[in-house]
Amino acid sequence: MGYTPTVSQRVLVVGCGGLGGIIAAHLSEEHRATGVDVVGLTTNDTIAAAVRDRGFVVRGEGGERTVRGTLVTELPSGAPPFDWIILATQPPQVEEAARRVAGHLASDGRVVCLQNGLCEDIVAGVVGADRVVGAVVAWGGAMPEPGLYDRTSAGGFTVGRMDGRDDDALLRLALLLEPVGPVTTTSNLAGARWSKLAINCAISTLGTLGGNRLGPLMLSRLVRRLALELMTEAVHVARAEKVRLEKVSGTIDLDWIALTESERRAAGSPGLVAKHSMLLAVGARYRRMRSSMLSAIERGRPPAVDFLNGEVVARGRRHGIATPFNAAARALVHAVARREITPGMPAIDELARRVDGAADVNAVGPGSMA
Repeated sequence: MGYTPTVSQRVLVVGCGGLGGIIAAHLSEEHRATGVDVVGLTTNDTIAAAVRDRGFVVRGEGGERTVRGTLVTELPSGAPPFDWIILATQPPQVEEAARRVAGHLASDGRVVCLQNGLCEDIVAGVVGADRVVGAVVAWGGAMPEPGLYDRTSAGGFTVGRMDGRDDDALLRLALLLEPVGPVTTTSNLAGARWSKLAINCAISTLGTLGGNRLGPLMLSRLVRRLALELMTEAVHVARAEKVRLEKVSGTIDLDWIALTESERRAAGSPGLVAKHSMLLAVGARYRRMRSSMLSAIERGRPPAVDFLNGEVVARGRRHGIATPFNAAARALVHAVARREITPGMPAIDELARRVDGAADVNAVGPGSMA
């Protein structure tokens, strides 16, 4: 965009797992010459030590590179305030993280929520609604080992406010984040958030239960059908919430992909074939993406399922909308977290068994039953 960020800007990236580490690395690398001060903050001593010793090691389509940057485990009480605090934690940790760093936010600064789900309201309760903006992430990242970051898919951000108000800070945020990926602004962040929520209720949750990357999982017709059911319930609840859904990264139109009643009961139809084909395409495009919720469980952290499927269930209950697929999926993810169930296709089969009768989950489209 031909913009040079103000040299006095200070940026704090809170949480340096898959997404946060990649963002901190990109911003440190691209903005160093402009004088923008980028600091990463983690509670994980092992990650901090790895980055301190060798830098952020980032892998992607362009190969592997090492980026030197600042990653700390605590902020000194007298540190200068930050213009931007980017929260890249998982949803279960977002409130605690916001409280930890709220005192380091500049008076005219903004907190940026990256989390899937509807976390802006939670953070607003800590720092005030006027100081909170959101960024919907449309790319994937993972941290296979401390300090090593895989960019698993390309993409950028959609930034806005949940209340839809204009905010001059949004343009500045877009320009700041541009080195990570293309950025668009929206006056309907709630619609983008709900669309991403619906997608993650399927993709992240089924990725956790299936224990695999998105590409192989989406080859299964049963996985795709369960994904359609999970997203359909989320769409029904969003409509009851008076949310106008928006496409996420131009890939999935949630209003279109939601199953009609006839499609939910039919053994097959042109509409079902088209929707299964769309999910096959999504699986191919994001084939390397792995559920961050599964990674959190593997690290001994609570899964974000209550902020995804659980949000749909809770809000559906308020509107009298049945959400059996999301309720069963939520329960099974918690069972995985308690080590009662092992991720894999048997867990997917168990989800189908639990919702048998809610819809004809055998009414599937093209593809193998892998």
